[in-house]
Amino acid sequence: MIPKLTPPTWMAEALCAQVDSEMFFPEQGESNRYAKRTCMRCDVRIQCLNYAVEQKMPFGVWGGLSERERRHLRRTA
Repeated sequence: MIPKLTPPTWMAEALCAQVDSEMFFPEQGESNRYAKRTCMRCDVRIQCLNYAVEQKMPFGVWGGLSERERRHLRRTA
């Protein structure tokens, strides 16, 4: 039996849960500016960023950073 994954509780409080999630996963060449602006106003941005870094999320804007920015953050930490 596959275990059922429960999302972290902070996810329900995230601003991204209230808007179109596609803006957080832009296609190559598309801007992620609106996603980052939304993140900067979010009360759970730090929890989101920590989660994305710990889980090595390969795509999207999490906690206000793109996948490239999170990779750089992991390398310099």
